[in-house]
Amino acid sequence: METLVRPTRPILSTERLEEFAARLRPHLRGALCMDPMTRALYATDASIYRMEPVGVLLPAHVDDVQAALEMAQAFGIPVLPRGGGSSLAGQAVNEALVIDFTPHLHRVLEVNPEERWVRVEPGCPLEQLNVVLKPYGLMVGPDPASGSRATLGGMLANNATGAHSILYGNMIRHVRSAQVLLADGTPVRFEALTPEAWAERMRRDGSEGRLYRELDALLREKEAVIARETPRHWRRNSGYRLEYLLDAPERNLAQLLCGSEGTLAVVTELTVNLVPRPKRTALGVVHFHTRDEALRAVTTILETRPSAVELFDGVAIEATRQAPGYAPRLATFIQGDPGAVLITEYFGEDDAELRHRLDVLEATLRRAGQGYAVVRALQPAHIRNVWSVRSEGVGLVMGVKGDYKPIPLIEDAAVPVEHLADYVADLEQLLQQTNTRAVFYAHASAGCLHIRPFINTKDAREVEKMREIATGSMELVKKYGGVLSSEHGDGIVRGALNRAFLGSELYEVYRQLKRIFDPNGLLNPGRIIDTPPLTENLRMGPTYHTIELIEELDWSVEGGFARAVEQCNGNGACRKLESGAMCPSYMATRDERHTTRGRANALRSVMSGALPIEELTGPALYEVMELCVQCKACKTECPSNVDMAKMKTEWLAKYWEANGMPLRARLFAHQPRLARWIGGGWKARLANLSLRNPLVRWGMDRLLGISARRQLPLFAAEPFTQWFRKQQRALEGPTVVLFVDTFNNYHHPEVAQAATEFFWHLGLQVVVPDEKACCGRPLISKGLISEAQQQVLDALERLYPYVEQGWPIVGLEPSCILTFRDELLSLLPGDPRARALARGVLTFEEYVARLADEGRLDRVRWTDAARNVLLHVHCHQKALVGTEAAAQVLSLPPGYTVEVLDTSCCGMAGAFGYEKEHVDISLKMAERRLAPAVRAADDQTLIAAPGTSCRAQIQETTGRRAWHPAEILRQALA
Repeated sequence: METLVRPTRPILSTERLEEFAARLRPHLRGALCMDPMTRALYATDASIYRMEPVGVLLPAHVDDVQAALEMAQAFGIPVLPRGGGSSLAGQAVNEALVIDFTPHLHRVLEVNPEERWVRVEPGCPLEQLNVVLKPYGLMVGPDPASGSRATLGGMLANNATGAHSILYGNMIRHVRSAQVLLADGTPVRFEALTPEAWAERMRRDGSEGRLYRELDALLREKEAVIARETPRHWRRNSGYRLEYLLDAPERNLAQLLCGSEGTLAVVTELTVNLVPRPKRTALGVVHFHTRDEALRAVTTILETRPSAVELFDGVAIEATRQAPGYAPRLATFIQGDPGAVLITEYFGEDDAELRHRLDVLEATLRRAGQGYAVVRALQPAHIRNVWSVRSEGVGLVMGVKGDYKPIPLIEDAAVPVEHLADYVADLEQLLQQTNTRAVFYAHASAGCLHIRPFINTKDAREVEKMREIATGSMELVKKYGGVLSSEHGDGIVRGALNRAFLGSELYEVYRQLKRIFDPNGLLNPGRIIDTPPLTENLRMGPTYHTIELIEELDWSVEGGFARAVEQCNGNGACRKLESGAMCPSYMATRDERHTTRGRANALRSVMSGALPIEELTGPALYEVMELCVQCKACKTECPSNVDMAKMKTEWLAKYWEANGMPLRARLFAHQPRLARWIGGGWKARLANLSLRNPLVRWGMDRLLGISARRQLPLFAAEPFTQWFRKQQRALEGPTVVLFVDTFNNYHHPEVAQAATEFFWHLGLQVVVPDEKACCGRPLISKGLISEAQQQVLDALERLYPYVEQGWPIVGLEPSCILTFRDELLSLLPGDPRARALARGVLTFEEYVARLADEGRLDRVRWTDAARNVLLHVHCHQKALVGTEAAAQVLSLPPGYTVEVLDTSCCGMAGAFGYEKEHVDISLKMAERRLAPAVRAADDQTLIAAPGTSCRAQIQETTGRRAWHPAEILRQALA
């Protein structure tokens, strides 16, 4: 085999980089970050690679990008334009100046619904754009799975597609034009050109004219090579798209940028054609005994003209079945024990058309003798459930614990559908020969299965196996007439194989093309061509190691704190903006530092020695961790289930140990103790006078950092426990233990009173534990782990007798009661009583939903009034138990209609929103969706929020009273 000698570039000295930054900064409106922490945050993408950039530019205007390119040419500094960083092949990491378009250059500039096109800036995420396009009945055709954070610029650079590729193909079919900067900063427009217009471009002066003249000469000279050697598969994404410029009535260099990975030019604006949004969809989930049977049935199913056919294999099904939160949802569409299912989707105008298409599917399969069952999904909720379980099931596999991870090594190959089963069978033999497990999923309709082998990249023998598997897979792809890269790009992992796959002649044409566009080789060098070996620059390679930490929480399930940090694979789901709760601080800032991925990158960089160990408790890491509000959304919404809330607690303990704990943090951490000391009566009245006094609030602002702009919770004159002791109720129904937290005891006893009276109305006996039984939540959130352990141990001893009685323990404040289900097990590992308590606690909404399912509410007389209810669910509730129970119980009164808001964290987040330096960001979190939705509701609409902090934020931002579900149900009784 010919030895490839990659071009070398002189190492950039610190002095040269400092001079570059000093010369560039006066020309910028945005920020140029050259500090070690920022560089570490951008050193990885969603691939297995790590390469530290020389700096990061956050442009506020296109002029910033142009200035950076011009200065980079002068100093010989490579440049990497980057979108969401969700790239799987290593194309979004490099030893270069990273230009991140997402913080500022993300606008939708123009929508033309008549001609069906949209003009956007490159940092605009696909999901955000589709929200804008929805009122027009339009959308972008390509729909990558990472669309919640993938940007349009990144999709162009990657020639992205998705589950509906059999309908819409890749981005190359949809790009209309692009405004770009050439390597030297020259602005040009790429669009469809007639031969006359092409000739006019060739006559121009400067870099643009040179580009067209040299490219025209290359096309004429190498036309035969391009036509003969280019792979034929329609989903081709290997190398460059030169074949699109041959014999075309119009040539469009914007198409040449598709799949170029930022190596040819820097896109500053793009125009994309749109497709109609389907009016209705339906699914037929076709069951097979084996994966091979499923793959051999794909061609049969394609005869029925579906819009998508997605494989969900037995490995993912079994992983989902073992997850308690997902198993019931899986049961809604999985029958028996299939080796694989094909989720087959159809578009249609109405139900009648969709039912007919599903009838045709079943009849076609019966004639072919394929599949043993077809489960239909026609209702939107059922359809969403199928797709979400498919996504989450794969996520459960991807989030496997330990050093063996399913890595994106060979997952992007595509072969003609008729050869798919044979290709997979041969590949399985290769995997068996190398003793390698793998997971199979994705786009069966396009002949593309994302096959990820489980590899331990920390083991040198395993790394060598990577090369063997990648090379063997490439040979099989060639054998079956497929392509090595079909949607995830070449990057490093496939770029390293491009010469062998494409052949030397075509590869040399691509090298010439690269030189024409980028004479100095500074645009994302070493991607697609002249790529480093796929076994170099590994994020966690054989020399990778981490420091030993004294861990205060139990990390045995994760394999240790370091392994928990490594669980983040960089997929970037924490950068989504339009749906779900993760990650609220990123949603408000669009800053990579304030993502779950950014925090995991920072922690891993310190623990692995990429950053000095002193930084573990230093100011840079504090700045990265500071805005984590410990909402727990990442624990369930991250495909790898990264639990950053737990990591922050462990890290905070180390930080306070090194730096000392400020008085404000201690006060908030010990708030339950303070509340018990104040109690009620005269102390409460005196405390309230102080909390309302402007001078006292000014002093707290100046001396403690507790914002004077916020009203701290006032104390009730009579705590709930005092009120409860005065009541006399002897009921014969089942017993429920009402765990009353600090806030609902000393600040908002009306909530606990409403819950108690509601339970009494149902004939239940209510038992209230000693108010000293505290969950320890404030201590946990502030990193006082040893004190929290003592607190929860005391609570366990007070509550366990009720567990032994078999009585349910029901909490009103989600963050408090769910502490016993979550953190308790990490604070008191190995204690069987803790596991029993975790199983025995329920939120108020969960318990009432259970009673309703048991029929205990069938005879309840409700009010006749019809009400609309707007429900904002607490973050911990969303993450650990979901929103279904809360929505169900608020729908119990006849005529009550519930709308569950798709909101992230309200922004108050316990003490966070009261801290002076966090008030603005707290309000910004609320103003994203929650506050506007509440303001838009009419006065008769009830605002529901189980969380105390959430209700306080709603009151402060909108002036509206938000009610706990217990209060709403109590009021709804006739």
